Amino acid sequence: MPPTHRRDTSTPSASDDAPDEVGRDHTHRAVDGSTSAASRPRVPRALRLLLPAVLIVVWIAVAGVGGPYFGRIDEVSSNDRTAYLPDSAEATRVAELSGEFSDSEAIPAILVITSESELTEDQLAQITEAATALDEVDGVSGDVSPPIPSEDGLAVQVFVPLDAEADIAGVVEALDAQLTEDLPEGLTAYVTGPAGFSADLSEAFAGIDGILLLVALAAVLVILIVVYRSLLLPLIVLSTSMVALTAALLVIWQLANAGVLLLNGQTQGILFILVIGAATDYSLLLVARYRDELLHEPSRWIAGMRALRGTVEPVAASGGTVIAGLLCLALSDLKSTSTLGPVTAIGIVFAMLAALTFLPAVLMLLGRVAFWPRMPKVAPGAEASSASVEDHGLWGRIARWVAARPRPLWIITALALAIGCLGLTQLDADGVPQSELVLGASAARDGQEALGEHFPAGQGTPAQVLTSEDELQDTAEVLLDSDGVDSVSVVAADSASGSAAVTAEGIQAVGAPDTPTPEPTVVDGQVLLEATLTDAPDSAAAEATVQELRSALDAAGLTNALVGGETATDLDTNTASVHDRTLIIPIVLVVILAILMLLLRAVIAPLLLIAATVLSFGTALGVSAVIFEVVLDFPGADPSVPLFGFVFLVALGIDYTIFLMTRVREEARTHGTAEGVQRGLAVTGGVITSAGIVLAATFAALGVIPILFLAQLAVIVALGVLLDTLVVRTMLVPALSLDIGRAIWWPSKLARREGTPGD
Repeated sequence: MPPTHRRDTSTPSASDDAPDEVGRDHTHRAVDGSTSAASRPRVPRALRLLLPAVLIVVWIAVAGVGGPYFGRIDEVSSNDRTAYLPDSAEATRVAELSGEFSDSEAIPAILVITSESELTEDQLAQITEAATALDEVDGVSGDVSPPIPSEDGLAVQVFVPLDAEADIAGVVEALDAQLTEDLPEGLTAYVTGPAGFSADLSEAFAGIDGILLLVALAAVLVILIVVYRSLLLPLIVLSTSMVALTAALLVIWQLANAGVLLLNGQTQGILFILVIGAATDYSLLLVARYRDELLHEPSRWIAGMRALRGTVEPVAASGGTVIAGLLCLALSDLKSTSTLGPVTAIGIVFAMLAALTFLPAVLMLLGRVAFWPRMPKVAPGAEASSASVEDHGLWGRIARWVAARPRPLWIITALALAIGCLGLTQLDADGVPQSELVLGASAARDGQEALGEHFPAGQGTPAQVLTSEDELQDTAEVLLDSDGVDSVSVVAADSASGSAAVTAEGIQAVGAPDTPTPEPTVVDGQVLLEATLTDAPDSAAAEATVQELRSALDAAGLTNALVGGETATDLDTNTASVHDRTLIIPIVLVVILAILMLLLRAVIAPLLLIAATVLSFGTALGVSAVIFEVVLDFPGADPSVPLFGFVFLVALGIDYTIFLMTRVREEARTHGTAEGVQRGLAVTGGVITSAGIVLAATFAALGVIPILFLAQLAVIVALGVLLDTLVVRTMLVPALSLDIGRAIWWPSKLARREGTPGD
């Protein structure tokens, strides 16, 4: 809740809009000790109205231009995982060259048609007729393959090439609808393979700029109404968030369209939530300062300027810390991660700008009306600097309670957080199958399971092996020696099927005995082999097979052979994610520690703050791991989940500590460290708690998008933010600061300053 001050909530003072407002001699001083209004240059009343109005018009104009881009993000985004791999990855190098072996860039859809009893000749004829008719479906590119029966006679599979430029989700839906209509009763059809899973992802991300935004904004609106018991103020704060988001989206879209940035659905969702949450947090800090000033200052302009001056430093420090942490992601090997850093950093920049320009402009124009019906009124003779800890209601009492027993409190709190870290033993962040990326029902997942029951599970999505022409047979024999490989073929343009089987005896001809052996397609002296795996292409077993094949090829001296394909893409993505996690987390800690040292002009305090934040992150991740494993029964986690959770929690979680400790340092200059800690906690308690709840709610909104990664990130960040807000910032950091005393500011002058007893 916001700070509870003694105030009169009756109608505002007439001086708020009085013509003589400029000339009134306001002789009291603000919280920061600034001089009276009379001693500063007077700003003409017309300019006081014109400047905010111009700022508001500019922001609204930018929002008007940027708003339509919400519906155009698909034009500049892609969920193709290969495009985000590092250029050095084997899967990337194979993907770059594999397209030259075929004129088609089609995305394969695998149709699996099953029956509970052995398929009859009549049923096979009807399946063939239905498959042939699929050529007429819009979005189908090329010839549909003849049905291929399984050895057990209970299923057939059909390969359907889809135009890569088409709406894959729409084409898959059309295929499913036509098969349902054309197939006889007793048969079940599934659309799976790369096209099926691509359709699943497209449908899952479809609500990211609709449902996600509505849920996030609704959650923030409800919280703000409850906190401020005002109807107008929450709308003003949400408007600040939305103009920031639309402005950021306008810039990011243009950069993505120019090829400077890469966008995907995951980045888009995180951007939306981060900008809304950060802009709201910064807005709440300014609103709290403005409200405090209105209790002591009749002029809304002077109150607004004082509030702005008191807010700029913590918001700049907070935003700078978040931006620095996010930009560390640019060091990632994965382009999907490295591009997230600048994308979200741009979002934070606009969140800061909107909170420090658009919001104060609106508040200065409206004055006390913004808080209707609980409009603050100046208390006669009241001065901001005279307020004691007890004057801050609940948070004043909490501050005194923390000060009464600091050492046992921080020890108990630290131990409780450490116990929560034990849940890290339950964290399985080695990667998840592509079929598990989408939560809930999935026809593609069901189809893959059916495919694995009746055919080699990797059929239709083979591993691709690029090798030199003169090493074709040697490479094929290494592949065939693997228990994880069912069969091997080579791309051959003069073969009716586009490929020819390769056995230990060489390339095999298909057809009549006198059919000539197909010649493999050769590009720059290289050929492309396709190895059908015995395991599902997105399984851990298939990844292990790919890793074994790479090792076996190297051991055989076939160092020019490269293994790519869907399974290799998964493997290389997980490998890059683990590398990123190991590299970036320490760098983020060092960068944020350096920023804190500069901000607080101390060494001890920043080290303690970083340690507390890391402990909080460990607890959040440990508790979340238990929730994932025991409560939600998730299949595991992507290796990048801990990295993203760490960056967001450390960068965002440290915000609240920055808000607290910058105020503590300000108060400590006047009242000493012990009293300064209590005053800082009392003054910032309400606004930080409100901001933390808002940010937790906005990240929790990611859970409405049925993507495993986003759901896990929502739980980790929401839980971690609440821990930072309610435990770390409320108890651990203040209690530790009180126990150490003024030495916490070492080596600055505050560490040597004689203060009140207890310092």
